[in-house]
Amino acid sequence: MKNAAPRYVDERNGLSYDINELRWCSDRRAPLMITPLPGISRDDIDSRERSIWRYRAALPVEIARPVSLGEGCTPLVAKRWGGVDVLFKLEWFNPTSSFKDRGASVMVSFLKQLGVESLIEDSSGNGGAAIAASCAAAGIRARILAPDSTSPAKLLQSRSFGAEVQGVPGSRQDTENEALRQSETTFYASHNWHPFFLQGTKSLAYELWEELGFKAPDNVIIPTGAGSNVLGCDIGFCELLAAGQIKKLPKLLIAQPANCSPIHATYQANSDELVETVYDKTIAEGTAIRSPVRLREVLAAIRRSGGDTVALSESDIVAAVKKLTAMGLFAEPTSAQAAAAVDAFTSRGVIKPGETTVVILTGTGLKAGNLMSDIFPS
Repeated sequence: MKNAAPRYVDERNGLSYDINELRWCSDRRAPLMITPLPGISRDDIDSRERSIWRYRAALPVEIARPVSLGEGCTPLVAKRWGGVDVLFKLEWFNPTSSFKDRGASVMVSFLKQLGVESLIEDSSGNGGAAIAASCAAAGIRARILAPDSTSPAKLLQSRSFGAEVQGVPGSRQDTENEALRQSETTFYASHNWHPFFLQGTKSLAYELWEELGFKAPDNVIIPTGAGSNVLGCDIGFCELLAAGQIKKLPKLLIAQPANCSPIHATYQANSDELVETVYDKTIAEGTAIRSPVRLREVLAAIRRSGGDTVALSESDIVAAVKKLTAMGLFAEPTSAQAAAAVDAFTSRGVIKPGETTVVILTGTGLKAGNLMSDIFPS
């Protein structure tokens, strides 16, 4: 029996749309997902490609001319952390030095195919740099909105790729609100809203499956703000389970800074509605999202996997940065919280002896020079 054509779905309001319709949200201003896909087997991998596009058979539509800068195929490095064997996934080996290149490549490729000539994106840094690079490669005009407090190195990347960079006073949420206002006149290609961004981040699940001998890990620890990596892993591993390629889903373990941990607070309260917490400035700037737009979907992904969450102190995050550098791994604080979470999940018994645990290090310390200088003063 032939599978039904994939569609956009607003699961919250029971709406669906043709997948080739140019849109980033539903008519009710709710986020869209894509109907479940059947997944692929190892025979469907295009071994000629050394990028995320080796898994293009898993995408919901055929993209005739991918816009790629060689995303994916990042190192998986075995280390010992606090008495636990872990595998660090070094996502800063992506073209603009963060995992968001995965989502940007697929999303921008699809938008280019639909004829988009200009777009806006809001970002705390890494997402904007990734989309600016993909837009440069695709010949699409990009405007990147970022908080005024964003690390200069991240904004420099976006400007270097030819994007217009607009600073926004206030919080990360204020920046998204301004992008939503501007979306009335320019297509909003948000890495937090557009479902094809998640079709790119799901390549991380396929890549780990292939690297681990076509098996799923037991645990994946993810530093989390809006949750695009969480949802990407959920989508990818669920597809592999549906295709009979893995026996069970890995536990998705979420690390957030205690100074901004809405997903942690809501999950631990066993709620589906945002639980308000006290917010303060955090060194883990890339995960400082107070109101994740896909909160319900992220919570469902954690629960589906049997996962867990942790909120980390600023001192724990700084200590993890220092410990990683002592191993030769120069991770930005946002990434380092995933390593800090290993200790918390081990002490709880969530990570058990002998399990395969992957720790996602999402971005490099080179892009957070001011923060790293504070940790390592001259």
